[in-house]
Amino acid sequence: MTEQTTWSQRFESALHPAIACFNASIGFDIELIEYDLTGSVAHAKMLAHTGIISPEEGEKLVAGLEQIRQEYRQGNFNPGIDAEDVHFAVERRLTEIAGDVGKKLHTARSRNDQVGTDTRLYLRAQISQIRIQLREFQSVLLNIAEANVETLIPGYTHLQRAQPLSLAHHLLAYFEMLQRDWERLGEIAQRVNTSPLGCGALAGTTFPIDRHYTASLLEFAGVYRNSLDGVSDRDFAIEFLCAASLILVHLSRLSEEIILWASQEFGFVTLKDTCSTGSSIMPQKKNPDVPELVRGKTGRVFGHLQAMLVLMKGLPLAYNKDLQEDKEALFDTVKTVTGCLEAMTILLREGMEFKSERLAEAVDEDFSNATDVADYLASKGIPFREAYNLVGKVVRTCLQSDKLLKDLSLEEWQALHPAFEGDIYQAIAPTQVVAARNSYGGTGFEQVRQALQEARDRLVSGSSS
Repeated sequence: MTEQTTWSQRFESALHPAIACFNASIGFDIELIEYDLTGSVAHAKMLAHTGIISPEEGEKLVAGLEQIRQEYRQGNFNPGIDAEDVHFAVERRLTEIAGDVGKKLHTARSRNDQVGTDTRLYLRAQISQIRIQLREFQSVLLNIAEANVETLIPGYTHLQRAQPLSLAHHLLAYFEMLQRDWERLGEIAQRVNTSPLGCGALAGTTFPIDRHYTASLLEFAGVYRNSLDGVSDRDFAIEFLCAASLILVHLSRLSEEIILWASQEFGFVTLKDTCSTGSSIMPQKKNPDVPELVRGKTGRVFGHLQAMLVLMKGLPLAYNKDLQEDKEALFDTVKTVTGCLEAMTILLREGMEFKSERLAEAVDEDFSNATDVADYLASKGIPFREAYNLVGKVVRTCLQSDKLLKDLSLEEWQALHPAFEGDIYQAIAPTQVVAARNSYGGTGFEQVRQALQEARDRLVSGSSS
């Protein structure tokens, strides 16, 4: 390891080798290099623009930074532990390229506002990509839903059969969850898009910088109004981790349902070979690895959120070395969320199919139409609570005689209450049970078709409403 050269001559000796390794972040913050170079280019241009350095020096700095960018992309720039972090690694290489002019890049800038700028540029780009992935997943859900408006699936509460649903309606529930995720990230992106560059270490700078100029070059919407806040704020990172956690909540809930649906007990879906694995000892097995991994990785993202909250809760203003720990949490969360979205999109698009015949059997073999019997009586003027209690008696009678509601004869219905007529059989048929729920936002086929059109319009227009 080369001698530590990051600090001033205030220090008489280099760091202990073990402490240097412990202190270094180059092993993971190299992820920020493209954003660090972009931010440094803007800073160099500002220094020239304000006359802090000459135009020629500014051009030389920009040219050197772009050379480093090309070296990195070609695999020829691979700084080691002795660089400590990506920021010093770039500055050191720039000095090798540009000579003493390279040493002027850090004028009027601290690593505190530099790393804050890099992180925001990084997260802004990642949020944009995740929103694109969310839209792709929504599109897949919508395609499946549009093909299954009149495919029925049992609906559950407490994991007990409740009422039958349109499969499209069930899938649209996840479309709406992902819509909120998409909107939430858009709102967070606005707060991410604020520049801390120029805040310095904590108090600003004595140089006549133009913070709005660098913000404009970097396409930030504005600048931090308070330098202390600018270098110490990580609210935007916590908000992103919150949003990422909710995305994984939604993916995990869908994953859990797919795992259940793919089981022999449910048998609602078939997993294709491209998205499932087998057992090392049981040759008959086909395992739902994709949804199980997504369900498992959810806890990983939750952990990063908790870690960031604990990290920030006791930090005095302004910057503290603790904040170095924000990056691995962000990097891993981005990797996890993007990976899960990609895998689930592939699974739904081409890795599973619904078994329509089994679904039709499922909605025809239970008492999930019991509420409709109560509604039937209520429509004939019988108070709903009285009808509700009567239907409970009907269900008990059926259970005692090992029958379903559809198996009762008209005489048996009328013996229970004279209001029952021959149209009771149509009223409790699963397709009619679903079709009849035509209140706004309900599972009725007419409502579902309207919801599908509205969802498609939102995807096409990019609208949140």
